[in-house]
Amino acid sequence: MERYRAEDGQAAYDANRKNCGRKCDALRKGRFLDYVDKRFQENHWSLDACVGRALAEGLFGREDIVCTKTLYNYVTMGLLGKIKSIDLPLRVRRKNKKKHTQERKKKLGRSIEERDPSIEERQEFGHWECDLVLGARSKDEVLLILVERKTRRAILRKLRNKESTTVLEAFRKLRQEEMFKDCFDQVFRTLTTDNGSEFARLSELEEMNAVRVYYAHPYCSCEKGTNENHNGLFRRFLPKGKRMEDYPAGHIARIEEWANTLPRKILGYSAPEECFEKDVYLCSEGRKLVVSGIRHAK
Repeated sequence: MERYRAEDGQAAYDANRKNCGRKCDALRKGRFLDYVDKRFQENHWSLDACVGRALAEGLFGREDIVCTKTLYNYVTMGLLGKIKSIDLPLRVRRKNKKKHTQERKKKLGRSIEERDPSIEERQEFGHWECDLVLGARSKDEVLLILVERKTRRAILRKLRNKESTTVLEAFRKLRQEEMFKDCFDQVFRTLTTDNGSEFARLSELEEMNAVRVYYAHPYCSCEKGTNENHNGLFRRFLPKGKRMEDYPAGHIARIEEWANTLPRKILGYSAPEECFEKDVYLCSEGRKLVVSGIRHAK
């Protein structure tokens, strides 16, 4: 009668365990790896292009190749000829580790979650997005950018710095400008911005006017995408790294005029200025306002 011995059982387990797991096919599929190495060196193909092309042209069967991920693993292990990780342009730029975003607990005011969902439809006039465009990384002037969500009308104002007091003072001056003096509360109904410290005091606007200020979630620039899109437009004329104080006020005004008179497909090829004037006209109860110094013919 056979009896169980722990030593024999452990030995059998160790022998079977050696056969577990996926084995490296580098030797058995050497012809395909030579093909990849040649295309990579001579034609500068990506590893995925080598795999896809080999299958598309029928040069190799599915059982004769390895997948793209395995090819990258072979590069890491040094099994793919002369190809190294440094030779793969995106390999050294991509971060393989999972990104852990630290939660920002700072709350400056009313969250965007409290904003009326109907604002997303862009059917109602008077809802704005706000941001700052910086110049060189030093104590430099900055550019305050406001964009109305429905009409895409932009307002640009140079500020001497990005302190919260300076930003708040800019809105107070905007309140006194001729174009908004009689209808500020109708034109500026809501304002959506980010959680930057420069906007920490914007919630004080609610004490002076009917405007409601909302703060987007941290690291969610898509929540004020209209503003981000316009920042890209203005960067055509204000390249990063250039000092904002090198651009005179007249230059900024011309950029603002260009953006506001540019026909937009999303507006039926009307200009933001034209759409904005129509809505401001309604807000001012029949009193036509000159918004940018250029009166458009009806």
